Amino acid sequence: MKLNRILLAAVLSTSLTLTANAAVKVDVIKNPYGGSRNVPELSTNPDYIQAAGLERLIGEWGGELIRPIQDIRLTEEQERQYGEWNRMAMANANFADAVREGLQDGLITIGLEANCNDLLGMLAGLKYDSDGNARRVGLVFIDAHGDFNTPETTLSGMLGGMPVAVAAGHALHNIRMTAGLAEPLPMSDIVWGGVRDLDPLEADRFREHEVQQFSVQDIRELSANLRTQMDDLADRVDVIYVHIDMDVLDPAEVPGHDLAVTDGPSSEDLAAALTLMFENPKTVALGIASTPSFNLDPDGVSRQAALNLIEGAIRGAQAR
Repeated sequence: MKLNRILLAAVLSTSLTLTANAAVKVDVIKNPYGGSRNVPELSTNPDYIQAAGLERLIGEWGGELIRPIQDIRLTEEQERQYGEWNRMAMANANFADAVREGLQDGLITIGLEANCNDLLGMLAGLKYDSDGNARRVGLVFIDAHGDFNTPETTLSGMLGGMPVAVAAGHALHNIRMTAGLAEPLPMSDIVWGGVRDLDPLEADRFREHEVQQFSVQDIRELSANLRTQMDDLADRVDVIYVHIDMDVLDPAEVPGHDLAVTDGPSSEDLAAALTLMFENPKTVALGIASTPSFNLDPDGVSRQAALNLIEGAIRGAQAR
């Protein structure tokens, strides 16, 4: 951990020198729709991160917003539709449109997302251009959990435990297609990071599909395996989306998260790994999901952790 802090400090110091010469173009989009039942439909998590003064901080880190921060909402016609899962999928389609509208060379798209179900919109936005032409998108999914359950394997029935399986075309196809992801991601284009808490049948699915992954220790050490996984994925795809559920972090940095798991990396560790990942020009998007907000994070610990991660990604893009 001490080594990673030294490495991150070195990268940040170098990047500060580069800031004056080349600002990184950044597009930030908030998607508050998570599809959860029995809770308010709109999450305050994305607003909480923005309220830290995110626009100002991005500038201090060497980024430049290409437009005001976007805030996804259902259209008037969509508002008449029912079903939490269905409405979340429609919001993801709108999220995809917003991602697509902002895309340009050298841009880092940052999604502030209610939860991991919102990865569908980011993937759809990156995959198809305005004419429907497709490119190959890689997903790096960093989470304490696999989120690879299906309705047949889940113990809880929670949709938030299924989004990667949905994106891969293994379940709930209507949700995926409503979100705008017409073609599922091949398993070869998905890499997991930091997973350490799987349901029994979900673990069977990990073994069955021989998933590609890197560990918490790989993150802490910026290991050869982490570098190899990223390089190999970049060789296979056109662009890479890195998605982070904040429960991947050490529980001390997400004290309000009800799904936190022991033995996670620090935000400094993960920020250094993100700097490494975003040095590759194919890594074009970052999603931050499930940040405990307001009343669950009275000391701002979780929010600061999320900001550390965003900074790490921008610094990586600066170092290209």
